[in-house]
Amino acid sequence: MSLLEQIKDAGIIGAGGAGFPTHAKLTSQAEYILLNGAECEPLLRVDQQLMAAYPDEIIRGFAEAGRLVGAKQALIGIKKKHGKVIEILKERIGALNETGFVEVRELPDIYPAGDEQVLVYQLTGRVVPETGIPIHVGCVVVNSETALNIYRASQGQPVTEKYITVAGDVPNRVTVKVPVGTPIIDVLKLSGIEDFSDYAIIDGGPMMGPVKADTSGFVTKKNKGFVILKKDHFLIRKKSVTMEQAKRVNKATCEQCRMCTDMCPRYLLGHNMQPHKMMRVLNYAIDDLEGQKIAQLCCQCNMCELFACPAGLHPKMANLYFKEKLAEQNVRYKPDKETFEARGVRDYRLVPSKRLIARLGLRDFDRPAPMTDAELVPQTIRIATRQHVGAPAAPVVSPGQQVQAGQMIGRIPDDSLGAAIHASISGTVSEVTADYIEIRRN
Repeated sequence: MSLLEQIKDAGIIGAGGAGFPTHAKLTSQAEYILLNGAECEPLLRVDQQLMAAYPDEIIRGFAEAGRLVGAKQALIGIKKKHGKVIEILKERIGALNETGFVEVRELPDIYPAGDEQVLVYQLTGRVVPETGIPIHVGCVVVNSETALNIYRASQGQPVTEKYITVAGDVPNRVTVKVPVGTPIIDVLKLSGIEDFSDYAIIDGGPMMGPVKADTSGFVTKKNKGFVILKKDHFLIRKKSVTMEQAKRVNKATCEQCRMCTDMCPRYLLGHNMQPHKMMRVLNYAIDDLEGQKIAQLCCQCNMCELFACPAGLHPKMANLYFKEKLAEQNVRYKPDKETFEARGVRDYRLVPSKRLIARLGLRDFDRPAPMTDAELVPQTIRIATRQHVGAPAAPVVSPGQQVQAGQMIGRIPDDSLGAAIHASISGTVSEVTADYIEIRRN
């Protein structure tokens, strides 16, 4: 079996973000393969600890993926502040005889260094075109955990476990490995909190992660972290604003200072993303379909909304409003050129992570979340059939069937983009629906 087939059978997807199936990404031919070790979301600690704990496996998986796409060079992007991890990686690259092919390149400690288009520019100097993806400039991007999963797939191991940081206003900040499908409440309780009635949970990083409606749900391959904060924290209140509330506040207050645009990471890369124009169109009900299309260039990094706007308004929500409206009309933005250059002021508008963390009111919680050996042993798991981009996995098991950990329980539908899913514990299949497969431990 080829490595690409092993990756496909293992059900590997991007271990964060949208969850694009990795086997589909690695069918491209690229000049560079990039390892996203930036982990730019405040408080999350998974990638930096994985690179320190499993450097050989990550380097090997990354290098093999690079050869699979025909890359001439494999570049690891990691923030300069992680000096000890950088030393480990450089030493192991030499020991594994990958010097000359795999190289560590240091990134500034800014947000959003982990945005794949920002990463491509920082590591290669190339700008991904509007509405484009890294392969359009000869790059393929994977993150640290995905590279680890690629190595494990080469050893016959499917994706059945997930690494997650639990952080925030909690007694215990930890990074833990859990079976895919574990009840989220079990993970949250590792924080040392039992009663969450006074708390809200951000699913992911504090910049881009949404506030969960409750503590229910089950871990997927995409989960990266949970940030637990008091319900009255500024960030929770800000993220809990509805679209109608945001529109009302925007109309009442926006003075068109354009700070949201001047600090936008995609605008600084030379794209035409201009949030202040979306605020203008929304506030004055301007019927300009062409002008609205630029909202589709928004990557929803939240820089405009949570950092740039001096009045605390909601420019990202304005972008999102028009993105949804245009999607309903099946209207798409089309770039008017193919090549882009970063704006000359970009270097002077990069936002240091520490400054962002202070602005978010998270400075007191910006502390280590060490990887723990604590083992969660859930009695019941639910593995989602759709935890990736593409079609949901098609179940290949039925209620009452005995399964072993690592056994495939859902396959990719024929002629579809998708990812396989596997049992993360041994037990009995108790329920099969279109949305999930439930397994109870024997």
